[in-house]
Amino acid sequence: MDFRGPYVDGPPPEALSVDAPSLRAFGWRELRRAGAIALLGTVAVLLALARRVLHVGRPARQTWIAAICTGIVDAFMTLGPTFVKLGQMIASSPSVFPKPLADACLRCLDEVPPFPAAEARRIVEEDLGRPVDEVLKQFDDAPLSAASIAQVHACVLHDGRDAVLKIQRPAIRERMNRDLRIVYRIARLIEKTKQGKLVNPVAVVEDLHQVTNEELNFALEAYRQSCFRDNISAFGDNEWITAPEVYWDVCGPRVIAMERMYGVPLDEFDELRRRGVDGELILRRGVKVWMEAALVHGPFHGDVHAGNLWLLEDGRATYLDFGIMGELPPDHRDAVKDAQYTTMIDGDYTRVVRAWQKIGILGPDEEIGPIDEVAARIKMVVEPMLELTLGDVSLSAMMKQQLELAEEYGAQAQRELVLVTKQLMYFERYAKGLAPDYNMARDLFLVKNVFPDAVAVAVADRGLSLPQ
Repeated sequence: MDFRGPYVDGPPPEALSVDAPSLRAFGWRELRRAGAIALLGTVAVLLALARRVLHVGRPARQTWIAAICTGIVDAFMTLGPTFVKLGQMIASSPSVFPKPLADACLRCLDEVPPFPAAEARRIVEEDLGRPVDEVLKQFDDAPLSAASIAQVHACVLHDGRDAVLKIQRPAIRERMNRDLRIVYRIARLIEKTKQGKLVNPVAVVEDLHQVTNEELNFALEAYRQSCFRDNISAFGDNEWITAPEVYWDVCGPRVIAMERMYGVPLDEFDELRRRGVDGELILRRGVKVWMEAALVHGPFHGDVHAGNLWLLEDGRATYLDFGIMGELPPDHRDAVKDAQYTTMIDGDYTRVVRAWQKIGILGPDEEIGPIDEVAARIKMVVEPMLELTLGDVSLSAMMKQQLELAEEYGAQAQRELVLVTKQLMYFERYAKGLAPDYNMARDLFLVKNVFPDAVAVAVADRGLSLPQ
């Protein structure tokens, strides 16, 4: 059967725009929902504490703090996608949030309940205009996975290709934006406290609001995925890295059809070692593609956690789930490139100081003092850390040193760089499991297409050989 969906020629330009409703609107629906959240959260925590007292359903040695955190996550799971996503953010940032809470929130990464297959079929039919059984040769009602915003079903196209459908949860846009308006009100109250000003909760919620509405735009996600896949081959040397092909003829506003990939997540370290996989080489190839995306092409994958980078059965690695993408403004991209050039090529930290001044991390000369002295101070702090292998790196110690340096010069945090830093920390976690002796900060292979001439000279001068 020759089926042609609404996006057979790609989504129209208007479908790629992100319309994020105002966070400031607040009415009776939000007020009723806020009351329900408060009640359910209180009940969930009290039940968790009761289970702690009675030793029911949880380890008997669970601390009171752990029990409270368990109750909070129980509430998150019941309250739905917005709070599950909040839990995922907490679980993915253990250095920012209290460890008991971050540990409890790991459930939000793995235990999201699916929505009924009948609802999934209804959404496909509404978006594509025909019943699932007419659009596809085969559709599996049991989802392969379920997440906060969507779930994934295996299917077979009429031409016999294995595929998956990513189907958005029903009525999720209105629910999530309503919940975010409530969280925004809470964040504004928190920001009035002394501790709240330090973490800037309003900015966190505003970023979550923007990212969430981008994730809810499936036309934009599919378009970005397709562009990322095309950009991988731009230099002709990334054949070992891929991304699923988007099947546009079976895509709609809430449905993405794509190539099915077979493999294992890159954080299944024991399984990869059992297979005799060269973990360091796979990681280097994957990070190289990500660097090229961020520093050359523009849009980069903004969520490279364990479930989104796989080793395929044919030996390639693939990126998955393009719901969160980032793109640095040109001046910030140049600043990151300047920092990379300095640490990998010539060690000229005055370039870093100038780049940081341009984007507002550091103030003007009259505020920070002589450039050479500032550059020498940064070099003294940064260079010893860059010489460590990832097995020897302590992220907490690195962060402490960097915070002390930032305080010394009155440095200002840059929201534009947060997503980049988070992805590099994910890659470091992979490296600690796959290649603890690997030094990612000095690997010229990662930037061979970012600084082709300089890398070629450095490789020759240092007598190095880079992988293919």
